[in-house]
Amino acid sequence: MRTLPSKKQWVQFFSVLNQREKIAFLIFLGLFIGSGLFSTINFYLKQTEIAPSAGGRYLEGLVGSPRFINPIYAQGSDVDRDLVEIIFSSLVPDLTQDLKITEDGKAYEITLKNNVFWHDGTKLTADDVIFTIKTIQNPDYKSPLRANYLGIETQKINDYALSLKIKDPYSAFLERLEDLKVMPEHIWRDISPQNFLLSNYNLKPIGSGPYQFKDLKQNGANVIVSLTLAKFKNYFASASKKPYLSEISFRFYESENDLVNAAKKGEIDGFSVTSPGYFNLFDKGTFNELSLSLPRYFAVFFNSDKSKFLADIKIRQALNYAVNKNEIIQSALSGRGQIVDSPILPDVYSYELPTAVYEFNLEKAQALLEKTDLQKKDNQWVQVTKTVSTEFKSELKVGSKGAEVSNLQKCLNIDPTGYFGEQTKTAVINFQEKYLNQTTGTVGKNTRAKLNEVCSQPPKETPLSFSLVTVDDPILKEVAALIKKQWEAIGISVEITTYPVSQLTQDFIKPRNYEMLLFGEVLGEIPDPFPFWHSSQVKDPGLNLAKYENKKADILLETARVSLDETVRAKKYQDLQNILIADVPGVFLYRPDYVYFVNKKIEGGLEIKMIADPSERFADIENWYTNQKRSWK
Repeated sequence: MRTLPSKKQWVQFFSVLNQREKIAFLIFLGLFIGSGLFSTINFYLKQTEIAPSAGGRYLEGLVGSPRFINPIYAQGSDVDRDLVEIIFSSLVPDLTQDLKITEDGKAYEITLKNNVFWHDGTKLTADDVIFTIKTIQNPDYKSPLRANYLGIETQKINDYALSLKIKDPYSAFLERLEDLKVMPEHIWRDISPQNFLLSNYNLKPIGSGPYQFKDLKQNGANVIVSLTLAKFKNYFASASKKPYLSEISFRFYESENDLVNAAKKGEIDGFSVTSPGYFNLFDKGTFNELSLSLPRYFAVFFNSDKSKFLADIKIRQALNYAVNKNEIIQSALSGRGQIVDSPILPDVYSYELPTAVYEFNLEKAQALLEKTDLQKKDNQWVQVTKTVSTEFKSELKVGSKGAEVSNLQKCLNIDPTGYFGEQTKTAVINFQEKYLNQTTGTVGKNTRAKLNEVCSQPPKETPLSFSLVTVDDPILKEVAALIKKQWEAIGISVEITTYPVSQLTQDFIKPRNYEMLLFGEVLGEIPDPFPFWHSSQVKDPGLNLAKYENKKADILLETARVSLDETVRAKKYQDLQNILIADVPGVFLYRPDYVYFVNKKIEGGLEIKMIADPSERFADIENWYTNQKRSWK
């Protein structure tokens, strides 16, 4: 059996070589070893790939603190919705293995995945889904989601299948199922409606999502200051390593300023801010800035019932042409937003931008106003109305009666009885003493001429002005101020009043008590503009804020909302958009981006560009990771 040369033999070998031969041999040996090493490394690199690996932690900062980490109560709190998104699973698509739509869109048969477990180890079944829907529907539980789930009939087929039926087809019903986060029946069924809000499970929830509750910390005032979630290792009984992160923690702050200070100090890995003044304060070397689109927009809604000027389409068009939307986005939003020309958002409804839009054009605005009955005086558009005055034609004296006597008495500033008596005669004499050389106490030719001159009224000038109400919010106040400046530049006056959102809703929006309203409307992932633009929704609780009425638009809205064909819906909404743009029910302004900062150490699952709700930034959190390693392909 052959063996490698011994150390002694190598020494003897080198001793017989001259200096040049030794150098040549060493070079050859180095090349041989290097080539082998290179081949080995190259083979390894080609046969392996960098892949996410388990481990790592993520810390997010939020303004506010949790109250109800409960799917049926989380609607009113951004913090609660964020936590529910991670801890619970949605019926569609998370929990659904198969979905069949039958009976022309009125029946939904759902087959659930049979490998889903609650965080306490109990299996999730159809009973949990039915329990969640019925709990929301029950008025005793006072869920803010109740209106969205009324009329749904539930039927269990087996442990992992159920059917849902609705009275009429509804194109956005699938979104209702996507929004439905399922609750564990075995945890909540024995808790009375009166105690639901008091249950400890609202802060220490049992869900089925990728992360489960671990612990929370409170300060001396019993306010929650942090909450930690741990990886749920039995997430959908998966054999994969997802979710990758071991822990996700949330730290809660009283104000956005406190949140920003924590980010500057490097105390948190992710956060979102709403104030544009903070957008450019963060180290681009540490954080990635994500600008996510949301299905929402802001507009100035016109209420022509409260303003005669807004009833004139030329004035409404001029108001649109006079608004510089790009200036609003750059100044009020620090550039984090998109111009909106209609309430039918192209990327939400999946079609192209409208071609006929009101782009900023002061010349067109001026030309439209010149075609109205308005006049421009001292850089202010005014409506000049000639007042119809009474012309005195008859000879009036003691004993005269009628409307002309009554008008005479009004002119002379005495009680208009319509009868010429001694009081009227005295007033006439006083008038004659002031304006004429003779006093007769009767209204003759000369007195009538002077009365017609003195008592006539000058034309009335009504400025083209509007009152605008909006929320007492820094961004909306700045937007309103910019619009005011832009309209006043062409001679239109605006008075701005702001209110807390609760007061604005109660005193102005519900009774439609405004001329103009600067406000936002939130659409869904499968948007349904019916509540915002159908004529049946002009009164509260409808959301037709412009009190818009158009029969053709109504028909398009009615047919689109019952169609399950996306192509049909897109065509209906395209036609609706053209009608709305032509009718000019308001000024459609912008849609702000949701600005989210994430530490660059976080990778995976951050490619999403559009979300239906801010909480959906966590929709793919099981794919987030910080650690990597090479693994064989």
